[in-house]
Amino acid sequence: MTNKNMQLATFGGGCFWCTEAVFLEVKGVEKVVSGYSGGDAPGHPTYREICSGLTGHAEVVQVTFDAHVISYEEILVIFMTTHDPTTLNRQGADKGTQYRSVIYYHNEKQKDIAEIVLKEVAPYYENPVVTEISPLDVFYEAEDYHQDYYRNNQEQGYCSFVITPKLAKLRKLHADKLK
Repeated sequence: MTNKNMQLATFGGGCFWCTEAVFLEVKGVEKVVSGYSGGDAPGHPTYREICSGLTGHAEVVQVTFDAHVISYEEILVIFMTTHDPTTLNRQGADKGTQYRSVIYYHNEKQKDIAEIVLKEVAPYYENPVVTEISPLDVFYEAEDYHQDYYRNNQEQGYCSFVITPKLAKLRKLHADKLK
């Protein structure tokens, strides 16, 4: 990142295909990379290993954004309102620790902002927010076929029935933040 306004945010909110599709539509977001983080298995994990639930990794996205266009706080508000942060290790039909709601912070300022945002959004949910806040250790980029998944597979059933409704929710709640 050569532009000093560019920052990184890393988080998981279920299937990374969904989260990636959401953030690719957000103004100020330059790049979204699907990947894995938070596990303890040695080496670069594969999708198959992640799906086993045995590596401890979560499906995450790493978002590169221009902080002069959109703030980290705004990124987190969009994240917290486009997935269900009240279900432990689950998003819809996707179950397992790899689908947990998690914010991986890159520095103490991001950690502080994440804690504030979670407190601010919690009253809007009927159930307690279970989103984990943890330091980013390592981010592993997912296999190529996971990148831009929604754009490349919109006709696929999962995309039509799961991702398209999330994008409709994004457009309704955050129209002013979209490209």
